[in-house]
Amino acid sequence: MRPPFLCVARTLWRADGAVAGERAIPEEIAVALTYDGSTQAVMMATPADLEDFAVGFSLSEGIVADLSEIERFEIVEREIGVELRMWLATSRAEALAQRRRYMAGPTGCGLCGIDSLTEAMRNLPPVAEAARFGASAIRGALASLAPLQLLNGETHSMHAAAFAVPGEGVVALREDVGRHNALDKLCGALARGGIDGASGMVLLTSRVSVEMVQKTAMIGAPLIVAVSAPTALAVRTAEAAGITLVAIARGDGFEVFSHPHRIAEETVAHA
Repeated sequence: MRPPFLCVARTLWRADGAVAGERAIPEEIAVALTYDGSTQAVMMATPADLEDFAVGFSLSEGIVADLSEIERFEIVEREIGVELRMWLATSRAEALAQRRRYMAGPTGCGLCGIDSLTEAMRNLPPVAEAARFGASAIRGALASLAPLQLLNGETHSMHAAAFAVPGEGVVALREDVGRHNALDKLCGALARGGIDGASGMVLLTSRVSVEMVQKTAMIGAPLIVAVSAPTALAVRTAEAAGITLVAIARGDGFEVFSHPHRIAEETVAHA
């Protein structure tokens, strides 16, 4: 498998002139997701954690409802890219044949190629109501992300999606040049690791578009936290799905756009 990043020659220009050197840049390849011999999607992605990507995409797109419905999996490398081949349980294979669609787009373009408005705006499962999160837990999880982003530490150009559990911190993190891909990889990592999506929060180093909320709902996470702003449709979708959407989350605070009741007030002790 190709490495997730490469060191390439480059010339650095500054006010006092130019100097030769190297820079680490992320790799990007075509990744085809196939089911029972037919291509469902082609995405441009970073060649890392590809089994997580295959499982997560299958779950977040509703192609399967459970990891066990993927009966066989293999990675086939080709000169022009990689095929992630999956074979589904009979009932799922039949359902997929009825809703067959093909997607091909630029990096992590989560809705490219969808030919149905109903598919793009599909109904989402409501998330659990019980969970509550302290503001300090959210800030702490965000603060812990940077050291865990190993690929971004090399390239300074990768998105990350992480999952944090109160009292445990970040338990899973995946990176990719595409923000949708990073979240799909996280979804697959949680499923393969047996981690309950309802037990914690999804953390994103990107903006929050509607696809990111849809994928979070399929994970079952009650809280999504992002460093950048949400779209209006993302806020409406989070509201409808029962997800608490926190965005513009920085070291000095964050903004809550839906279901604020999940953010618990914390008593500050004064001497």
